Amino acid sequence: MEKYILITSGRGPKECNLTVQLVFERLLKESDQYAISIETMREEKIDGLPCSFVLKLTGAEVELFRDRWIGTICWICQSPFRPNHRRKNWFVEVKDWHPVKGAAKMSLKDVQFKAMRSSGAGGQHVNKVSSAVRATHLPTGLMVQVMDTRSQLQNREIAVSRLEEQLIALERLQKATAENQRWKDQIAIKRGNSKRIFLGSKFKEQ
Repeated sequence: MEKYILITSGRGPKECNLTVQLVFERLLKESDQYAISIETMREEKIDGLPCSFVLKLTGAEVELFRDRWIGTICWICQSPFRPNHRRKNWFVEVKDWHPVKGAAKMSLKDVQFKAMRSSGAGGQHVNKVSSAVRATHLPTGLMVQVMDTRSQLQNREIAVSRLEEQLIALERLQKATAENQRWKDQIAIKRGNSKRIFLGSKFKEQ
C-alpha cells in the first residue's frame, strides 16, 4: 500500500521551515518502527531550509503511520535565529497529497469508431458512402468527428491524431490545476488543535 503526504510551513518564517526539516527527520526515524519506506518526491527550499516536502509512503502499516502525522504539528521553542523574538510556537501541517495522473495514453483499443455519412450544406450528402468518422476515447470521454476526406481510413487516422492532441491538452490542464491546488495547500495551514507537539531544541514530543 502507498500514500502520499505533504509537509508544509505554509510560507511561514524561517523557524517554520526549520520545523519542516525537524518533522521530516522525525518522520524518517519513526518509519523504521512501522517498516515504512519513504521516498522524497519533491522538496522546496528557501534560504537553505525546506519549506515543503512531498513524500511517498509505502508499506503494510502505511495507514496507521500516516494517521500519526496528518494534521497540525507544533514546535515550542525559542527561535534559534532570533533569540529575542517573543514568539515560541511554530506550526507546520502534514496533509494528504494526491499525485497528478497523466492523461490516458493513446491506444487504439481504447478508441471507439463509428462510421457516418458526410453531409454538406442543406443536408445534401457529399457522398453515398459512410466515410465520416466519429471517434471516442473511452477512458476520458473525449470525442472528435472527422469528415475531412472522402476516405474513411484517412478520416480515422485524422481522428486519432486529433484525439492525441486533446489528450495532451487535457494533461496540461490537469497539471496546471494540480499545481494551483498544491500552492493553495502550501500557503494555508491550520494553527491550533495540534496533532502532535514537540518541545525544545532536541525536538522531544510532549
